[in-house]
Amino acid sequence: MKSAGVNIVASYIIWNHHEAEDGQFNWKGNRDLGLFVRLARKVGLDVVVRVGPWAHAEVRYGGIPDFIVDTMPTRRDDPQYLRYVERFYQQIGAQLKGQLYKDGGPVIGVQIENEYNIGGPGQGAGHILTLKKLALKAGLDVPFYTVTGWDRTLYPSGEVTPVFGGYPDEPWATSTRELGPKETYAFRFHSRVSGDLGAQTRNEAAGTADSDMHLTPFLGAEYGAGLPAMYRRRTLVSPDDIASMLPVQLGSGVNLMGYYMFHGGRNPVGGTTLEESTRTGGYNDTPAISYDFNAPLGPDGQQRPVLNALRPFHYFLSDFGPRLAPMTVRKPEVTPSANTDLVTPRFSVRSKGDSAFLFFSNHVRQYPMPLQKDVRFAVKLPGETVVFPSKGVDLADGSYFVWPVNFDMDGARLRYASAQPVARLDQGADGVLYVFGASAGVAPEFAFDPAIKGCLKADKARVGSDAGGQLLVDQITPGTGAAFTLGCDKARKVSVLVLTPQQIAQLSIGQLAGKRRLVISAQESYFASGKLVLRSPGKPDFKALVWPALESSPKASAAINAGARDGLFQVIEATLPARTVSVKVEPLREARNAPPVMIGGLAKAALQPMPETFKQSAAWQLTVAPGQLDGLDGALMGIDFVGDVGRLFAGTRMLDDWYYNGQLWQIDLKGIAASLKAPLTL
Repeated sequence: MKSAGVNIVASYIIWNHHEAEDGQFNWKGNRDLGLFVRLARKVGLDVVVRVGPWAHAEVRYGGIPDFIVDTMPTRRDDPQYLRYVERFYQQIGAQLKGQLYKDGGPVIGVQIENEYNIGGPGQGAGHILTLKKLALKAGLDVPFYTVTGWDRTLYPSGEVTPVFGGYPDEPWATSTRELGPKETYAFRFHSRVSGDLGAQTRNEAAGTADSDMHLTPFLGAEYGAGLPAMYRRRTLVSPDDIASMLPVQLGSGVNLMGYYMFHGGRNPVGGTTLEESTRTGGYNDTPAISYDFNAPLGPDGQQRPVLNALRPFHYFLSDFGPRLAPMTVRKPEVTPSANTDLVTPRFSVRSKGDSAFLFFSNHVRQYPMPLQKDVRFAVKLPGETVVFPSKGVDLADGSYFVWPVNFDMDGARLRYASAQPVARLDQGADGVLYVFGASAGVAPEFAFDPAIKGCLKADKARVGSDAGGQLLVDQITPGTGAAFTLGCDKARKVSVLVLTPQQIAQLSIGQLAGKRRLVISAQESYFASGKLVLRSPGKPDFKALVWPALESSPKASAAINAGARDGLFQVIEATLPARTVSVKVEPLREARNAPPVMIGGLAKAALQPMPETFKQSAAWQLTVAPGQLDGLDGALMGIDFVGDVGRLFAGTRMLDDWYYNGQLWQIDLKGIAASLKAPLTL
């Protein structure tokens, strides 16, 4: 996550994962909150803990333990309930002792409750204030306290800050058809509250977040970086379905791009499974174990294509966020009339003084968008109106980007660029490198004040002037060579690198051998302890482009060729011995007819099969010979099937399950190595 440009990790602390039985707390293994926070600190991530007590997270009773639900009222100022909440909070406080921001630790925030809009005696804003007091009493003294701000939430103004979200589809919906165009793809100018986000309760009155809009920053907590498969509705989103939300949300004023989920996982199994289900009164049926979420990082750490689409925006926020954060939103003169208006161009500007960023998106999930022909933008700033590009461009269906206006490049003023700024790397005496990404289908163009003409050198671009006297740099071929350089400051050369969309998707930025470096690789890549890690699922060949070049030959377990150059970049190549892992598959029984899908529950929609129904399932025995996994970082077994529900067992213990949705079901055999001594059952 850190290598992908994320700088804050948030996690629920799900009560029934830690106290399944009254007074018996479990903070060991994957439940070790203290270790989790220490690991986050080690890699440089800040932490927000979401303490509940009601979390949702598609967990039974929203994470409140069964023994609580069975014996007392919840989510209100009931004295008996509050005694148990206080004890739970005290446990969390003990886990985080010495790890809070005030102690030099990474915990910067606490989120109270979740999806809370319940009013009435002992409830509403008063209950949230009570929970905050209990958190403080438990030692959870942090800079930020937040609550979810959607679905007309109720909270004490001035005591907590609302956080918002939006999803590209609604797996919790009951429709068996495509939904209409979602609000998530529409710029927001009048409200921060998006459409239905799956809250389990309803409030008909206006929420506090609406009246607080001008008093609080626009923070996000749950913009869907993927979507879960629920029994009745199984969504599969594309990388563009997710990444195209970013320019829309940032262009709407969001200053904290918070995701749910960024890293998928699996629910623990104790005496029972803990998933939300209609059998226990829940609104949704979810897999018992799998919480893959189609997330950028899968449950076993595998990198999904959506990660490549998100990273450039994260790097942009990392390097240029301080410029963007104080900028306010400017509404265009003409905007779409509604979410269903797919013709009017969708864009926004955020500005401060004469500097600005333009945000554009022509992507709406499952809906073709028209080609926006011959487009130019006019941004009215206090001192001037900037019109760009110099000639109209065609913006295709699926286009989305962020373009700068009056962008400072270490003293040189970039009037505009029809390319997206990604990063700034300061190499000290060796100068500064600005990285831009070419927007798909648009020729990159950079405009400067004419005063810098004598400072500009462009071996791989054309330099000319437009009708207004601006200095134009165009005819740039995106790639690994510097497009042009600015040498006005003789001591500090500024170079500009414009990468292709494919190269931007393969770009990672991180600390390697003591310097912040660019790495372009088709392999999965991340940085750890100052080293570069490349992972290649199923292929033994590795290649990475590195800038700046490593001063000495890299050390690795395989012979490395690091002598070649590609533009500015050092080329590193290696081939490891090819490895295969075989799984012996033997049929155990054939499928029998399944009963018809039942309709019912709170949603009055399709219900997951009753447990007895699984006796009709086909079954296979899977055998993995010992020793095959030695020396491998991981071994992802892909289960490619068409059906309804898949379940994987070691003996009678379920290891994983899956609702079919067209996505490949994967499980890392290294993670279940102890279960491979005997055959598995699928």
